[in-house]
Amino acid sequence: MKAFILAAGEGTRLRPLTLTRPKPMVPLGGKPLLEHTIAWLRGHGIAEIAINLHYRPEVITSHFGDGSAFGVRLTYSLERELLGTAGGAKALEGFLDEPFIVVYGDLLTALDLAPVMVSHERRGAAVTVVLYRVPNPWECGLVDMDATGRITRFVEKPPRDEVFTDLANAGVYVMEPSVLPHIPSERFYDFGHDLFPQLLDADVPMYGHPTTDYVLDIGDHAKYARAQRDLAVGLVAGKGAS
Repeated sequence: MKAFILAAGEGTRLRPLTLTRPKPMVPLGGKPLLEHTIAWLRGHGIAEIAINLHYRPEVITSHFGDGSAFGVRLTYSLERELLGTAGGAKALEGFLDEPFIVVYGDLLTALDLAPVMVSHERRGAAVTVVLYRVPNPWECGLVDMDATGRITRFVEKPPRDEVFTDLANAGVYVMEPSVLPHIPSERFYDFGHDLFPQLLDADVPMYGHPTTDYVLDIGDHAKYARAQRDLAVGLVAGKGAS
C-alpha cells in the first residue's frame, strides 16, 4: 500500500513558527512533525510515500531528500497553485495506482492502521474515513452512518446549531484508485467540501471507522503545546510512533 501526505499548507495559525517552514515541519520532540508521520507509516510497512508541496517546499525536500535515510521512497508533487486536498491527490493519479492512505500533514497520530485496512477491504469500500470524537464538532467534518457503518452524509464544519454528532473526520483515509477519476484535473478541489458529497450522490461506498487511538491535529498554538506535552509523557504510543 502507498500513502499520500498533504503538506502544501502554510499554517498561518501557527505563526511565527511557520514563517520559515511549512506547517508539517514544525518541531516536535526534536524532529519535524512530518518525520513522525513518515515513521508512523513506515511502522505499518508503508514505504512508498508521496508528498505534495507548495509553501517553502525546499524545507521538506532538503530535509528528506529521496527518503532513503528514513527507510522510505519519497515522490514529491510541487503545486505552483494550491490544488486542495483532493486536487493534490488527482495530480498524483499516476502514482496512486493501488489502495492508498491519505494523511493530513498537520496530524500527530499513533493510529493502528491494520484494523482500518482490514475493515476497508472486508466492506468493499471505495473510501474509509477514520473518525474520532471531538469537543468542537462545529469546526470539523462530520458524518452520519447507517447501522453497517456506511456513510450517508458528510457535512464540513456545520453551524453550531446544526451539529448532529461529535464523531469527526480524523484526517486519515483509505482510498481506492477508482475515486480519482471523480476529481477534476488542474483545479482546486477539496475532499470534505467537494469530493465526499459527490461520491455520496453517486452512491459510491464510503464507510466510517471510529477509533480511540491517539489523533491530534496541530492546527493552532494550543494544540501544538498539547502535542509537545503528550510526546514528553509518552501518550503518543503505537505501531510506528516515534
